Amino acid sequence: MDLRKLKKLIDLVQESGIAELEITEGEERVRIMKGGAPAPFVAAPVYAAPVAAPDAPAAKPAEPSAPEGHVFKSPMVGSFYRAASPEAKPFVSVGQSVNVGETLCIIEAMKLMNEIECDAAGVIKAILVENGQPVEYGQPLMLIG
Repeated sequence: MDLRKLKKLIDLVQESGIAELEITEGEERVRIMKGGAPAPFVAAPVYAAPVAAPDAPAAKPAEPSAPEGHVFKSPMVGSFYRAASPEAKPFVSVGQSVNVGETLCIIEAMKLMNEIECDAAGVIKAILVENGQPVEYGQPLMLIG
């Protein structure tokens, strides 16, 4: 199934009042559910915060800075790959200039390798996921400045 068609189907589910959509085309089958539970294999990291001594004045918590630039998000659920094969050179690297329509990565979904194209021109500031990592729809993948 074409990536553009999947995006349209996802937008249709988001904009409509339906909770679930399932479509079969030949041997391909797609099910899109609105507000589904998070995947069980995705775990959030646990961080420990330092504790101030009782007699020390409380430190002001640092405000997280918003990332500068365009956050490129995953258009689908699947496995993220930086290159076409394990031996191949990655599509993009940090510091590389990219243009709209240029391939940034591959997301494998339902045994299909989907080339994911850039939607904003700029420079890759950060790659936020590891090669082979499962990703969710809307999850930030890269920061483009």
